[in-house]
Amino acid sequence: MIQDLTFISDLGPALPEILLAVSAMGLLMLGAFGGNRMTPIITGISVAVLVIALVILVFTVPLGETFGGAFVLDPFARFMKVITLFGSAVAIAMSVGYARAEHFELFEYPILIMLATLGMMMMISATTMLSLYLGLELQSLALYVIAAINRDSVRSTEAGLKYFVLGALSSGMLLYGISLVYGFTGQIEFASIAAAIGEGERNVGFLFGLVFVLSGLAFKISAVPFHMWTPDVYEGAPTPVTAFFAAAPKIAAMALFIRVTYGAFQSATFDWQQIVTFISIASMALGAFAAIGQRNIKRLMAYSSIGHMGFALVGLAAGTQDGVKGVIIYLSIYLVTTLGAFACILAMRRKDGMVEDIDELSGLSKTNPLMAFLFAMIMFSLAGIPPVAGFFAKYYVFVAAVDSGLYVLAVLGVLSSVVGAYYYLRIVKIMYFDDAVDADRTAPGSGRRRHLCAGVHCLQRSVGERCNNSCQDVFLDWFMKNRPFDLRRR
Repeated sequence: MIQDLTFISDLGPALPEILLAVSAMGLLMLGAFGGNRMTPIITGISVAVLVIALVILVFTVPLGETFGGAFVLDPFARFMKVITLFGSAVAIAMSVGYARAEHFELFEYPILIMLATLGMMMMISATTMLSLYLGLELQSLALYVIAAINRDSVRSTEAGLKYFVLGALSSGMLLYGISLVYGFTGQIEFASIAAAIGEGERNVGFLFGLVFVLSGLAFKISAVPFHMWTPDVYEGAPTPVTAFFAAAPKIAAMALFIRVTYGAFQSATFDWQQIVTFISIASMALGAFAAIGQRNIKRLMAYSSIGHMGFALVGLAAGTQDGVKGVIIYLSIYLVTTLGAFACILAMRRKDGMVEDIDELSGLSKTNPLMAFLFAMIMFSLAGIPPVAGFFAKYYVFVAAVDSGLYVLAVLGVLSSVVGAYYYLRIVKIMYFDDAVDADRTAPGSGRRRHLCAGVHCLQRSVGERCNNSCQDVFLDWFMKNRPFDLRRR
């Protein structure tokens, strides 16, 4: 009995995770028996549980290890878990209005976010390759379903399928890399792996394992060249889902990246530093140049997230404690600005659907000055323009790179930031300097009128008649007033 009590007390560092797991199972039973009519209650409870877990994590849970050393709660893990829980709670809260407007009220959605958050928290606290993989897969399995949760949308289903296929590939690469590392070191604990690497020569097999492990982790942060899924998934998934994907999972994956490189592969810093430097440069460049021609705002935010992960990796590539601090600061600011950007996108909803085309923001400063100002400040922050928060985020990671002698990386990062500022400032220009969208163009029925006009012209040309504008106008006016059939039917 005493041993049982001792074991329970040892579970203190994992108390928030236990709370999330038990709550998710309880809410799942509630939803299974109550159906979608319980969605508002489940959503509210889910947000409350995430907030309670955050409070417990900050004020109650002691630092330490549990599960035989496979799970650790240190100051780094505590901070990263706090911002992860915050991002997940905000993502659920942001989906309430969207769910009502789009008839998207599914009780599974908040539960899946809770399960994904549980996996993220396990990833952040992982100290062995086994706990790393368990946390990563728990997160991934929930995210696969979330990406395709809108079953009535072809784009959402396609996004979920793409994410699942490529995610399964990345998980296989990660698992293969873990097996190689274990095979050549004989250890799965991060500290033991670092000690084994430091004692002997690093052979080719271990380096292959290192590359595969980092490749699997790079997929989770959508870094180049493992970014292929990001634009399609961001565009196809519902907007609240995209907001969640761009926030909390990136934080957890980057925290795991730091944990693995500075823990398991600390003795091979020079080896993984080269890999991270390449991934960082490629991500910054692609995020800067590929987003220039985008017209869909969610797709633009996808390339933006790729670029920002590249900037965060600049601090990681430094290989110093200052670099890690820079990454933490960068991720914190990135989380707030990204959630703010998607909150503005969700708030700019129109009667006929979500605002996804960037050109639809024309003249927003005249129609909604407050929204335009908030969105502009967020764009300035993402671009890294002083004195907003995004400038300081990039400043810290670039300073860490310069202090480590990575001058080329820092210069390329600054140049990519300048190029990337173009498409952020372009959005500000559209909102403040372009004319507002013509009311006739956006009015209900205007599009049908134009299509009908074109159809009449085609009919007249097919019978060899010249267009009679007066007769056509009379006909169109009669047609739009009487509507012999409903044009909204497909």
